[in-house]
Order: sequence, then structure tokens, then C-alpha cells
Amino acid sequence: MQDPHHATADDGPDAEFTRFVTARWRALAHTAYLLTGDFHEAEDLVQTTLAKVYPRWGKVRPETAEHYVRRSLVNNSRSRFRKRRVVHLLLPFLPETSAEADAGALPAGDERDVLMRALADLPERQRAVVVLRYWEDQSAEEVAHMLGCSVGTVKSQASRALAKLRQHPALADHLPAGTLGDAR
Repeated sequence: MQDPHHATADDGPDAEFTRFVTARWRALAHTAYLLTGDFHEAEDLVQTTLAKVYPRWGKVRPETAEHYVRRSLVNNSRSRFRKRRVVHLLLPFLPETSAEADAGALPAGDERDVLMRALADLPERQRAVVVLRYWEDQSAEEVAHMLGCSVGTVKSQASRALAKLRQHPALADHLPAGTLGDAR
């Protein structure tokens, strides 16, 4: 007979956290990579974020868990930029991890490298807006809530970021016309 005071391995916040991390690791790492521009820093960012979220996991509602972790990820990324003292010179691209590409993955090869360099040239907040709004396909309202700002701020940051990306010399040569749509 099982001890009624002892939870099984499939119960409780630890198991829920493990299931969440297992299911969402790749998507969180992808978002972190787009925010940092570096594969290793992205993994560190996700691990740091999950370590900070874990002690509070029992209070996180399942329906808001994804939003809570993504907001923490963005906030930790922003803090990383503020605290950064040493410049890391690592690979400017994400190594391929599998033969087949994800449906929502970045363009392959040179286009991805060019796009990542252009994203790295954006100010940190504009980069976060572009990543969340266009790669993560979040609504302007969701991004505003996640970043703790107004919808108008998200729209203006997106508009400025897209204008900078359109004028980025490397992107003009590599991406087809109309690739960078408007900020709506």
C-alpha cells in the first residue's frame, strides 16, 4: 500500500515543472537565441531563467506558465545586457542540431547569419519586440504585457526596428523584397 503522505513521482510541482521544461525547452532556447544572437548564451539564459522560476513554480497557474516563463526570459535577457562587462566572441550562428529544419525555423545558411547580424545591431528592446512579435507570433497586446509597456510602445518599437532592418545593408542584398512587412 502506498503512503498517503508521500506524493508519487508524477504528482506535484516538481513533476509539472519537469514536464513543462521537457515540452518547451527547444522553443525557449530558440527565443533566447534570437534575443542573444549566441547559442551558448541562449542556453545559459534559459537555464538561468528556469532556475529563477523553479522556486515559484508551485504558485504559477498552468494556463499562465508559458507567459510567465517567457516574460522572465525576456527580463533576464534585458538584465544580461545591462550587466554585461565582457564581450563574447563566439560563433555568430546556431549550429544545426538535426537534419530536418523546423517549420518555424530561421532561413538556412547565409540568410540566417545575415539576419542574426542585423538583429544584433538593433537596440535590445527593439530586438525583443521583433523576436516576440514576429518570430514568436505574439500579438502586440501579448508583447506589451510581457515587456511591461503599452501597446503603442510595442508598435512604435516594432516600426522603428523594421525600418532599421529594411535599411540594413546586408539584408537589402540577401532577403527578397517584402520580407520585412509593416509593424501592424
